[in-house]
Amino acid sequence: MAAPLSRAAVVAAAREMIATKGLDAVSLRGLSATLGVTAPALYAYVTDKHDLLRAVAAHEFSRLLEVFDAIDDPDPLVRVASYSRAYIDYAVANPSLFRTMFLFPPEMVLPELGEADLPIASTAFEVPYAAIGEAIDTGALPAGTDPLLAALTLWTATHGAADVLLLGLVFDPEAATALVDAVLDTVITGLRHGRGAPPVTAGGRRTDETVPVQRPSASAHPPPEEPA
Repeated sequence: MAAPLSRAAVVAAAREMIATKGLDAVSLRGLSATLGVTAPALYAYVTDKHDLLRAVAAHEFSRLLEVFDAIDDPDPLVRVASYSRAYIDYAVANPSLFRTMFLFPPEMVLPELGEADLPIASTAFEVPYAAIGEAIDTGALPAGTDPLLAALTLWTATHGAADVLLLGLVFDPEAATALVDAVLDTVITGLRHGRGAPPVTAGGRRTDETVPVQRPSASAHPPPEEPA
């Protein structure tokens, strides 16, 4: 006898479909066939495909945050590098689920554009952001470092390294590790030498004065969607 249908079961089935067949294979009709129900039956548990993918993404961000929570080195820059390595490892191990997560990116936008569609995505960014702030406070990074600019620089490099490894190029594990280490060492060394301070324009204004960017708050982890 089939298990009773629930939101958790629907999300778990969607997650499995994404992991095995890819994000583009997911449809409510296909999912209903997998679960042995009619497509309209799913609407008791998800409002639409967007809601379904949002729930899957929330579950994956929750899993990534569990990995982040286990990183507890007292040195904030060691933690920052470890967060980046964990992020890359997660992407490589779960390429289609990783793609799903970034249908709902962190809120790093102008405030007038509104709230993030998935707050837990922003929480995943806040963790390394907070560690960078700690590094500035303790002197591990220069006092003039802009924490958001530094965090965005690190995330750009980290996400870029993940994307390169997901291109399908031939990287043996040793070469992949060497690439990630080189990227992170380069960025963190640059930040230590003051590269995270906003540059001064010809008019004498720093770039962070011209484009107001919303800083993440130090919030607790928001509750994830019902776990799969």
